[in-house]
Amino acid sequence: MGFIADLFGYLLNYLYDWVQNYGLAIILFSFILQVILLPLSIKQQKSMKKSAKIQQEMQKLQVKYKNNPELLNQEVMGLYKKEKVSPFSGCLSSIIQLIIFLSVFYLVSQPLTHMRKVDPALLEKYSKEITESGQSSSYPEIKIIEQKADEDENVYINMDFLGLDLSKVPMQNLSDIRVLIIPILYVITTFVNIKIMTNLNKSKEQRQKEKEEKERRKQKNALTDGSKKEEEGMDEQLQSMQQMTNSMNYMMPIMSIAIAVIAPLGLSLYWLVKNILQFCERLVLNKVMKKENEEA
Repeated sequence: MGFIADLFGYLLNYLYDWVQNYGLAIILFSFILQVILLPLSIKQQKSMKKSAKIQQEMQKLQVKYKNNPELLNQEVMGLYKKEKVSPFSGCLSSIIQLIIFLSVFYLVSQPLTHMRKVDPALLEKYSKEITESGQSSSYPEIKIIEQKADEDENVYINMDFLGLDLSKVPMQNLSDIRVLIIPILYVITTFVNIKIMTNLNKSKEQRQKEKEEKERRKQKNALTDGSKKEEEGMDEQLQSMQQMTNSMNYMMPIMSIAIAVIAPLGLSLYWLVKNILQFCERLVLNKVMKKENEEA
């Protein structure tokens, strides 16, 4: 992750030298990174649409082959192959996001190493001085910026953004309520994005199918215990792969919310801007793809 953080650091440092503000540099960095990842986002959006269609077909197969689990599995795999969709396609996107997630965390928690490329020997010297003075921190480089920037311009970074100090860690500065502004906005936009992603996965036809599925489940009460177990077994088998992808999609936001309050505010700012850009991106892509489907 350090290698990727170094690459990101070159870009962030270039932007910082241009705008001379850490917050503005992070916003521009977020925008550029989102543009670079746009092809992946388009592929993921198309995969989501295909997955919604496949879910409808899978329900038909489930009814048709409810008494033959082995043939049902074959037909399901054939459906994925026909639609040219992998049941694990969402996992690749989630893995890439996780790599970026960790790399950006490395970047903002060690900006002097990955962004400003300060001599490691100098950082070690300053870190030792701060530790000996009894002011150790979970983020030594952030502490160096706070304590040594006035003495050495090599470790100076303008962290002031709209009156907020992006070097502060929310959990360590709860007396200053302003440090919670960015994390709270980030949490709100995270849940909005999850809601949008969920809704985009569901077409009108799929919602109708879900209603029919509920009715079908109610009818299970009329089945024998053996039939019920067989039916439930097929349900679990069909949903297991989709649940794996969904778990990966939800793991990242939940994990990042927990980290947002224990990491420097610069990280929360990056995530907040990223969420806003994803919100706009998904709405635009969904509109474009809907138009393409109607024309087709």
